[in-house]
Amino acid sequence: MGLTLASSATKGLPDGGKAQRVFLHLHQEIARGAYAPGSVLPGEQKLAVTLGVSRVTVRRALDVLEADGLIERRAGSGTVVCAQKASPTMAADFSTLMPQLVEMGQNTTARLLSFSYGVPPAGVAAAMGLDGQARVQAAVRLRLVEGEPFSHLTTWVPEAIAQNYTEAELATTPLYRLLERSGVKVDAAHQTVSATLASPEVAEALGVRVGAPLLSLDRVVRDEEGRGVEYLAALYRPEMFRLEMTMSHVGTGKTRHWEPVINLARREAAE
Repeated sequence: MGLTLASSATKGLPDGGKAQRVFLHLHQEIARGAYAPGSVLPGEQKLAVTLGVSRVTVRRALDVLEADGLIERRAGSGTVVCAQKASPTMAADFSTLMPQLVEMGQNTTARLLSFSYGVPPAGVAAAMGLDGQARVQAAVRLRLVEGEPFSHLTTWVPEAIAQNYTEAELATTPLYRLLERSGVKVDAAHQTVSATLASPEVAEALGVRVGAPLLSLDRVVRDEEGRGVEYLAALYRPEMFRLEMTMSHVGTGKTRHWEPVINLARREAAE
């Protein structure tokens, strides 16, 4: 399961709901190859008629597409689709995501943005099964591939566990390795994947515009006794990270259905 967008980042949205819809429509068409590099987009008037909006609305959408480097307006030639610089990407098989995230931590670099101890947000405490006054270590890290930021990671770890490693170690070592070294035996995790928009702080860290779409992954990790040992809130640039799933059609007759195929090689390599 996955979707790869154009290699140029979607760094923001124009003002106004109609302009945003036009922007997203054209961005998707360019990403899918409907308009190849070097091709000319329809004129503003034709786009306005086709999409049922005004020329002013179309112009606002084109302004942002041009600022993002997806198109170039050329006098006498029209609006030309630009060739996109290839960006490094990361991919993960959804069925074996946990070991792949460990592997990803070893094959990318991280930058520690903040590190502190205190009471977690109420939602985090409830998800981890902590009481309202329990203290945790909160850390924000930026993960980079080939020097380019692609994920913004916020983690909360119970203070009793987090005191087993230092701020400097967290800046250079994957968190799962530090948890294992602290004696934590990870047994299970529950994660959800959704979409969100970049806040000003996150946008600055990832190098995207405020309001840019991001892939959001939240995960609660538990040990063998069912205790919450980590809460992760991860935000990914969608053009640099994708989730994939291979499906197999199984069963017979009316019971035939789709099931995910587990990549045993990846799973066994991480066990």
